[in-house]
Amino acid sequence: MSNKEGIGKVIGVAFALCVVCSVVVSTAAVQLKPAQQVNKTQDLKRNILQAAGLYDPSQTVEAQFASISTRVVDMRTGQFTDAVSPESFDQRKSAKDPNLSAELSDDADIAKLSRREHYSLVYLVESEQGIDKIILPVRGYGLWSTLYGFVALESDANTVVGLGFYEHGETPGLGGEVDNPRWKAMWPGKQVYRDGSVDLALAKGAVDPASKDADWRVDGLSGATLTSRGVTNLVQFWLGEEGFQPFLANLKAGEA
Repeated sequence: MSNKEGIGKVIGVAFALCVVCSVVVSTAAVQLKPAQQVNKTQDLKRNILQAAGLYDPSQTVEAQFASISTRVVDMRTGQFTDAVSPESFDQRKSAKDPNLSAELSDDADIAKLSRREHYSLVYLVESEQGIDKIILPVRGYGLWSTLYGFVALESDANTVVGLGFYEHGETPGLGGEVDNPRWKAMWPGKQVYRDGSVDLALAKGAVDPASKDADWRVDGLSGATLTSRGVTNLVQFWLGEEGFQPFLANLKAGEA
């Protein structure tokens, strides 16, 4: 057998192996996609429960999430809407769709979003007495990435229950401290609004408990100034006039 024929066989075997591997990988990806989607949905629900202070690892996520109703809000009116289905609505995709979102002005875009979707999902914990907690999706740019998370409020639509991020690419040990349970434990009880405006923000350093601003301040992230500023900006955007403030006002007035 000539060298040319030998090289040809090697190339042929390599090509066949590549084809077989591609088929195996593609088949596995297709078969695993439903399971991956289920896991993604479960993780999202777990993060919603954690933000609301309701997560119990001894119980299934589905059983605990049964107490939460998912609704859609029209961000242009601050009203509930049935224009889209909460089960199939993809909020991330809609934020990039010119037909389902609006461009933000430079002055309004403090969270560096570029566009704000027309519709948003919200999550409500309800009882016989009415709404107990309100969980809102938030996002905004930090130092390296867009942080995606949830902020939960008490029924007064002003007192923070909790805040947590389920996706980001901030620096571990610095901006990545947004995942630190000790830092997240500083949020419950903080106030959002003062004199009608969002005043909740991260401080430069530790909060002085004796300060007149203490109820509206959370310790800044040490060594992560830009991530801290990003968290402040995203909280103030989504709880402000361009975000959920009109909806929260309507909800409190019973007009949502």
